[in-house]
Amino acid sequence: MTKLFTTYRVLALTVGVLLLVGTVDAILKYGFADGSTAQRLGEDLDIVWMVHGWIYIVYVVVAFVLTQRARWSLPQFLLMMVAGLIPGLIFWVEHKVAVRLREDSAELAGTA
Repeated sequence: MTKLFTTYRVLALTVGVLLLVGTVDAILKYGFADGSTAQRLGEDLDIVWMVHGWIYIVYVVVAFVLTQRARWSLPQFLLMMVAGLIPGLIFWVEHKVAVRLREDSAELAGTA
């Protein structure tokens, strides 16, 4: 695999995990009574959203560069962007991107 493709995959999986943890954080923070152990844990996990945001910005840049090098359309890039905002979706999109990249641009996927 090329460095760009590897970087994309690592960032996609990291963003996905952080988004799932952030979702659990929100459920704990807002779904339980104030002052409960679960609610306090939710407040303690708030840092996850900041980390997700910063890594998501890097993910957007890397995904943009990847789509430009692969000569993909704007809708493909937009799907990749939305995937980083909907819990769980990014894992499916990352898999589809990997398959398509291997088919369309084997040199970018490092399988040529």
